[in-house]
Amino acid sequence: MNDWSANLYLKFEDERTRPAVELLARVPLAGASRVTDLGCGPGNSTELLSRRFPDALVTGIDTSPDMLDKARVRVPGARFEQADIGAWQPDAPQDLIFANAALQWVPDHRTLLPRLASFLSKGGCLAVQVPNNLSEASHALMRDVARSGPWSRKLQGAAVERVAVASLEEIYAWLIEAGCTVDIWRTIYVHPLDGPDAIVEWLKSTGLKPFIDPLDEEERRDFLARYRDAIAGAYPLQSDGKVLLRFPRLSFVARKA
Repeated sequence: MNDWSANLYLKFEDERTRPAVELLARVPLAGASRVTDLGCGPGNSTELLSRRFPDALVTGIDTSPDMLDKARVRVPGARFEQADIGAWQPDAPQDLIFANAALQWVPDHRTLLPRLASFLSKGGCLAVQVPNNLSEASHALMRDVARSGPWSRKLQGAAVERVAVASLEEIYAWLIEAGCTVDIWRTIYVHPLDGPDAIVEWLKSTGLKPFIDPLDEEERRDFLARYRDAIAGAYPLQSDGKVLLRFPRLSFVARKA
């Protein structure tokens, strides 16, 4: 995929940061010395971690140069590294590994989650939130439009860019086997947005990227127009002119014994 756009991502900063706030509130640590923010993006979650643990060495990891540039300005007291989560390995045990809306882009969670847990110090926590919305209309319609247009062959692999979230039972079992206690929950956020165009704008910086990045300018315009029309049919206007974007998310905190 093309580089991520920090400015586009931050158009809905409050809505995107809320799950990180609520995830961090469930982390049962009084203090921490080493904290890593995996998929730190433009630093909104890293900022939360730095405030919660002001004495910690906080490191943000991301693959996007644009996101990292914004993060360095936003949280100058943290350090940031460009790296792939799947290959990342810390140079010392971590008290907290935090991943807010990042691991859905990393394959093989059966291997990944125990691997991340192995990097924790005794009593350390792995705190993860992942979107769990592939069955929502917002994402089903992406796949429908990709299959039905002249770009169908070009987008054959787009739907597999995102990793399907494993079941609660699978995640729980993998982390128990890794020597952790596990707190796991699912939340459905409901975001009132300013019409179908706002839903499209929200998703252009995340879920739509695998579908629109391979297209040329004309194809991208046509794809987004078809997708927008489909979204308008799936998300009716409310009495105040808003549309309600349902956004299920799966979260868990695994603490190493």
